[in-house]
Amino acid sequence: MLKNYANQYRNNLLNDVIPFWMKHSLDREQGGFFTCLDSQGQVYDTDKFIWLQARQVWTFSMLYNRLEQRQEWLNVAEHGADFLLKHGRAADGSWYFSTIREGKALIQPYNIFSDCFATMAFGQLSQAAQNQEYADIAKTTFEQILNRRHNPKGPWSKAVAGTRPLKNFALPMILCNLSLEMEHLLDKSLVDQTIHECIHEVMEVFYEPKSGLILENVTPDGSFSDSFEGRLLNPGHTIEAMWFIMDLAVRLNDKALLEKAVKITLDTLEYSWDREFGGIYYFMDIKGAPPQQLEWNQKLWWVHVETLIALLKGYQHTQNPACWEWFERVHSYTWSHFPDPVHGEWYGYLDRRGEVLLPLKGGKWKGCYHVPRALYQCWQTLEGMNKKSIKAF
Repeated sequence: MLKNYANQYRNNLLNDVIPFWMKHSLDREQGGFFTCLDSQGQVYDTDKFIWLQARQVWTFSMLYNRLEQRQEWLNVAEHGADFLLKHGRAADGSWYFSTIREGKALIQPYNIFSDCFATMAFGQLSQAAQNQEYADIAKTTFEQILNRRHNPKGPWSKAVAGTRPLKNFALPMILCNLSLEMEHLLDKSLVDQTIHECIHEVMEVFYEPKSGLILENVTPDGSFSDSFEGRLLNPGHTIEAMWFIMDLAVRLNDKALLEKAVKITLDTLEYSWDREFGGIYYFMDIKGAPPQQLEWNQKLWWVHVETLIALLKGYQHTQNPACWEWFERVHSYTWSHFPDPVHGEWYGYLDRRGEVLLPLKGGKWKGCYHVPRALYQCWQTLEGMNKKSIKAF
């Protein structure tokens, strides 16, 4: 059974998803990647979003480094990196949110996640290409992220200072993963310190022990804010963070941390699974109040694939039968709703009933990242379980 699952994830990655992006996304005239692709891979908008450019550079660099040194994969990664080097950065070294097709800046560098994914991209590519310039860019950008972490949006924040100060879960979450991505380029003391701080933030500060859930926003001292933002739950963010934490727990040989990450994953699924139509809600309110996000009940691709990774890693390391039971449920829903067997790749946005809401394969938020990363992670985890003779429950 494990081998069959592993083959399913492997084949979809190598024979469907990666070829789709290689065929349709490269802008061979102006550089970089098209990410706004319709169901058949045709370009419907030419704006370029820096974090999606960087995510695709990371994806192809990662596959080159960890799977196979295919020159075509390295070529794609360097194609994207060239565009980022020419057009992606503001004068202060921060990374724009988007550009027009030719590379002229369109939206200011208000979003620190452009910087996060640029760091990941050039960190991976520096290994693949053995290029010191790429390594220096990754290190410099990582330092800028740490300097901005307490005020990520800086002058572009819409909030009036001091009225309702909140800090958001997303940055400490991504730093859990980013610190490991950058480990080969950073001092060990900085990596260890960042990991320690992020584990504390994710697993203590944002964790709400009464419910067993993780809040998306808390006050600066970690208190609960009874507001739209303070009550907000983002199940996908929580579960994605939990597999980052599981990786760190294995690294640290911390069984208690591992078990807590598995428990939060399962508790989040119990709370956020749509019992009527299946799938995981996009946003929820911890008090059960109506969320402010009108898209709260949509079913999104990244939420489900990140959940598959977390459940497989949880089962691999603990053999908790609930992880495998949930994996089979989420796998069945995901594979019956998101992949497109006709034109390839995966749809991203479903309505609550599971019907395709937007017939696109990429856009402003969806690019070549979550699906291939998840396919790779699930395939490798399943193979690892099979080699260790871990049985499916």
